Amino acid sequence: MPSLELGIALWSQSATWPEYLEAARRADRLGFDHIWTWDHLLAIFGDPYQPIFEGYAALAALAATTERARLGLFVGANTFRNPGLVAKTVTTIDHISAGRAILGIGGAWFEPEHRAYGFDFGSGHGERLGWLGEAVPAIRALLDGEEVTSGDGRYAFDRLRMVPGPVQSHLSIMVGGSGEKKTLPIVARWADIWNAFGSPQVLSHKDAVLRARCEDVGRDPESIVRSVGCKITIRATEAEAHRALTGILARNGLTPSDIADDDTFWTGTPEQIAERLLEYRAVGFHAFLVESPSPYDAETMESLIRDVKPMVEREVSP
Repeated sequence: MPSLELGIALWSQSATWPEYLEAARRADRLGFDHIWTWDHLLAIFGDPYQPIFEGYAALAALAATTERARLGLFVGANTFRNPGLVAKTVTTIDHISAGRAILGIGGAWFEPEHRAYGFDFGSGHGERLGWLGEAVPAIRALLDGEEVTSGDGRYAFDRLRMVPGPVQSHLSIMVGGSGEKKTLPIVARWADIWNAFGSPQVLSHKDAVLRARCEDVGRDPESIVRSVGCKITIRATEAEAHRALTGILARNGLTPSDIADDDTFWTGTPEQIAERLLEYRAVGFHAFLVESPSPYDAETMESLIRDVKPMVEREVSP
């Protein structure tokens, strides 16, 4: 069975930079495999005009101030930037971090920030995914040292190359989303990592669709890392965990009722969280991107590495 991977995805809203930086450094010291941040320009929980940091600028700073964890956007909004610029930005972060960058990308979904900043949101989800389907292969080619000239389409590249290329011989691309008609075919053809949300039952079905799309293009489906996005709060008792979560939510302008129908919030004891991770491992998902809201819950971060990870690994060891 593939090894367990744990990443921390720091909410970039409602935080000070010193808090944010210390949380990333803590994750790096504790031994998380990757550190992620949002690519949002307005807050997506609570008041949209809470303080929020831009994703790539934050990652560049983390690249210079952390040592071992891989770094990526969870996930980049393709609508915000020309994909050639994205390849250049991530290549630069790869050099700053000595080869630790991951390129996360998706079709984008949060319309208010597009309106506020004047970004083209397209005619709908389908058109945005069409743009993503054009962007990702161009990015892959650029990261692999190829020259890209566009045909007809949204992007107009003219003999574009990345100089210098990435430090890594193969810089991984993570595609977020699980739409069966457009997103999963992109994942099957181009992604190294696939991130999705949903119950084990839902993701088992999505995985079956992805495997079929891989067969269509002659791709080994096991070459794609499956990752799950989640929001975890851990304490010694479930009641304590719920109390801790209530305080964290308040910092972000939320109450428990605001997230009552959001099954990506996993709250409980180390044993309960380990059981939840094992349910996903059973259907082929072995990476977990744990979203951490400000003020960045050190107790949960420490418990994930100290308690939960060993429990999960013991369960699946021979």
